[in-house]
Amino acid sequence: MIEIDGSVHSGSGTLLRCSAALATLLGESLHLVRIRARRDKPGLRPQHLQAIRACRELCGGDLEGDHVGSREITYRPGPLIEGGARQWDIGTAGSATMLSFCVLPLGVFALQPSSFRIRGGLFQDNAPSLFHMQHVLLPILERTGVRASLRMIRPGYIPQGEGELVLEVAPRQGPLDPLTARERGRARQVRGISLASHLKTEGVSRRMAEEARRLMGNAGLSAVVDMLEDDLAVQKGAALALWMETETGCRLGSDQAGKRGRRSEAIAAHVVRTLIEDYETGATVDRFLADQLILFAALAAGRSEIVVPRLTDHLSSNLWLVEKMLGARAKWEGSLLRIDGIGYHRS
Repeated sequence: MIEIDGSVHSGSGTLLRCSAALATLLGESLHLVRIRARRDKPGLRPQHLQAIRACRELCGGDLEGDHVGSREITYRPGPLIEGGARQWDIGTAGSATMLSFCVLPLGVFALQPSSFRIRGGLFQDNAPSLFHMQHVLLPILERTGVRASLRMIRPGYIPQGEGELVLEVAPRQGPLDPLTARERGRARQVRGISLASHLKTEGVSRRMAEEARRLMGNAGLSAVVDMLEDDLAVQKGAALALWMETETGCRLGSDQAGKRGRRSEAIAAHVVRTLIEDYETGATVDRFLADQLILFAALAAGRSEIVVPRLTDHLSSNLWLVEKMLGARAKWEGSLLRIDGIGYHRS
């Protein structure tokens, strides 16, 4: 049985989700203790609970300690990952995109094509947005052999949630290909989406888009930002995302959700500043994509190489986890990160 202390490194729900996904792929039992012990609300929250239950459902496994607030679980995966059509409702504004990230690698190595319909929050702080996953993560993972698509049915924000997305994943027979991204190259284009729900009269979508274009222009880069006025969400809300594609095929992105008291222009300033900061380091991935790629690089057959803009808690946490659970080793050369994958494939 694999033993994981959920309080180490980042001590976040990411450790739970990634360790549950890896245990499912390996078919090895997982004992996770001190789950989110250093957080304000320690233990499993609804979004974490639904993630581990989704893993169990996909493989027909057994799970003990699966209740909100639990700080210890024992998970025994079943032998096969079924895939197929599934629906999960977090029941709160907890991140539906993080749940999508958890089940994505399971869909890649499932027995049949998968269609995952997930309800929860789609835009919030401290979680990847649907737009970043859709326009940055999945296009880059396509280079490794991941075939997946993501679409939004309805936006969902803090505090009510009730957003919906659909993640569709095609199964892969052999191992994933390594990702080589050593040279960033110059920016080829910058695109974005400025989303506002029930805020048309306030001009939120327009203001975020105009300010983002202006600030990108000040940085010497032009941006095409589409405005999306939504009336399907159950509450008011907003989100802005920008992503950049370079001459070498690299993608970097940045985003931020709206929040009471957070002005449209401040959102645009934050998103542009974060994207430009990562771009100016010469990195081939952004600060968020860097840690998201670790699991897939560790599973791939061969050495992946990426240049990261900075070392984050999530990045170091994921590197530690894939070495502990998979034996995938990483080596640093300045900001260049090399990861030797294990060549995982469905047996």
